[in-house]
Amino acid sequence: MPEQTTEQSRTAAMAAAGVDLTGRTAVVTGGGSGIGRACAVRLARAGAAVTVIDLDENVAMSTAQAIGGTARAADLTDPRVLDELDVTAEIVVNNAGFQHIAPIEEFPPDKFAALLRLMIEAPFRLIQRSLPRMYAAGYGRIINISSAHGLRASPFKCGYVAAKHGLEGLSKVAALEGGPKGVTSNCINPGYVRTPLVEKQIAAQAASRGIPESDVINQVMLAESAIKRLVEVDEVAELAAYLCSEQAALITGASLCIDGGWTAH
Repeated sequence: MPEQTTEQSRTAAMAAAGVDLTGRTAVVTGGGSGIGRACAVRLARAGAAVTVIDLDENVAMSTAQAIGGTARAADLTDPRVLDELDVTAEIVVNNAGFQHIAPIEEFPPDKFAALLRLMIEAPFRLIQRSLPRMYAAGYGRIINISSAHGLRASPFKCGYVAAKHGLEGLSKVAALEGGPKGVTSNCINPGYVRTPLVEKQIAAQAASRGIPESDVINQVMLAESAIKRLVEVDEVAELAAYLCSEQAALITGASLCIDGGWTAH
């Protein structure tokens, strides 16, 4: 039996995985690290040409070089940057985010506004600019990395929770408008994921609640989860890739939880 070429092996691997994105374009925000990097790597492995957007130019370049993609540094909390953002793609992964923890009466208004710009307005702008391209192709996948906090609330996170709830609504509207034209829009709702963002939260949560950092994961982060472990970034990326497949063409307007049972309560 003749030996497979590299390209044949790659095609066979993608077929086995059920996701072939050869010829598709993708953009991933916050793609330099954490969930975003994992999504960029997985989509590129499926054959997509990926543009990585990140606040940190160095990590954006690192990810892009690793996957043969394109890097772009951008501060998506800056209204001027949003005005000038000209990136479009057939697959849009809205992942960029940050967290700020404080009681409502102490929550800085500028932080609240920045959270909304980054996690609602920036996704809106990318979706708005990419839809004509998606409609022309008869194919589009909008994947919004939401959170269990897009469906539930926690104290001291008014900006993050408000932004993620808004993202959920935007995602559903995009699903209703895009469905007849071959475009799906979904939210992925992880619980606490093993990322630098979550690691930074541990100290902040400990300070806000007056408990040792060692107690934060089990007593706070995983208190409502049936499965007591953090989510891994590759688990989120694998679901994102599946949502891009033809097999997932009827999944739209959904909020898909990866949270160990947290939101089952």
